[in-house]
Amino acid sequence: MQDRSTFGPWNSRHDLLRYSCTTDDRNERERLIRRLAINRPGSQNGSGILQADGTLVRTLRIARLEAALLISESAVPARKLAQSARLIDAREVQQIIALLNESYDRTRSAFRIEQTAAGYVLMTRAALAPWLDRLHNRQAAARLSAPMMETLTIIAYQQPVTRADVEAIRGVQSAEMIRQLMDKGLIRIAGEDDSLGRPFLYGTTKLFLTTFALRHLEDLPGYATLRKPGRGSEPALLPFSEDEEAAA
Repeated sequence: MQDRSTFGPWNSRHDLLRYSCTTDDRNERERLIRRLAINRPGSQNGSGILQADGTLVRTLRIARLEAALLISESAVPARKLAQSARLIDAREVQQIIALLNESYDRTRSAFRIEQTAAGYVLMTRAALAPWLDRLHNRQAAARLSAPMMETLTIIAYQQPVTRADVEAIRGVQSAEMIRQLMDKGLIRIAGEDDSLGRPFLYGTTKLFLTTFALRHLEDLPGYATLRKPGRGSEPALLPFSEDEEAAA
């Protein structure tokens, strides 16, 4: 059964029929139904066939409209959509959009076409926004340059590690690489070293684990053999903060 609170109500066909019963002219009732492109499940109209399970058999006209919305970076007015999709007019655009939205709702699609002040836009459901935000952050974090990946690898296998340790292994200054990795949320300050000046110790975050599909640091390839000699199996890191827990 569909979750109406999340994905919106079932189609308004029955509401439309109740309204149209006040119209004596049967032809007018049928015209209203065709205009909104909401027919009996499994029936065909000028735009496509809506099956009993909510799936839509798309015609070329529907496919063109969907494609035009998909590639648009902003809202598109109905008249412009009609021109782009080679439809008759804005009314046909509205008919097809009503049919598409009914199919999206009944099949629990991630998408829905919304009307804004600037026109129509194909959007993902609001209920998916928190998950999409996390996914976007993880994809952005995964786009790393070779120097950043090298720095991250050293920290992952040698943590907790100071910047001087990283630079000794890489042979170059690494302050900027460490800063960028922290900005991406992949590493964090995990404590202070006992050496002179008490430099920061760096370690990876939970976002690092989720980004690289790891449950534990031990899941890193060759982790047991590549660990710095003298390190325990579990580095002495500060516990994750609440923000890091939420981000992961």
